[in-house]
Amino acid sequence: MAENKTQRTNASVAAFLAAIPDPQRQRDAKALAALIRKATGERPAMWGSSIVGYGQVTYQGSKGREVDWFPVGFSPRKAALVLYLMGGLKAHANLLGDLGPHKVGGGCLYLRRLEENNTKILTQLIRLSDKDNRRRRSERPRNHVVPRHVG
Repeated sequence: MAENKTQRTNASVAAFLAAIPDPQRQRDAKALAALIRKATGERPAMWGSSIVGYGQVTYQGSKGREVDWFPVGFSPRKAALVLYLMGGLKAHANLLGDLGPHKVGGGCLYLRRLEENNTKILTQLIRLSDKDNRRRRSERPRNHVVPRHVG
């Protein structure tokens, strides 16, 4: 399997969130971490130095390259909270109109401030994305998610 630049680490998610310098971004990140944990039932893990991911799968791309990745995750960037919803944005784009201020790009959802958005809609997007990924894992279609358990 080809190595992915961003790897799962053993770094502390709690320490990462506590070290966010901007108080508002830190509150938003902690609230989002709890929301995703509740919505997915997955424990968070650090991926690289700045991404919090929930769950782990081996993903096979259209060219056959396999990489380990997380189905749902986020990164509290300076300009925005970036949510990674693997395969969940296009499939559920009808919900985005009711979400509140956001941007979408490259499979990522960008939120400036969590409080500006409808967290019920956000939770629904996260749950639907997670559900879609679980279904794909159980179906094991070609060029999609393949299950791999990590302890």
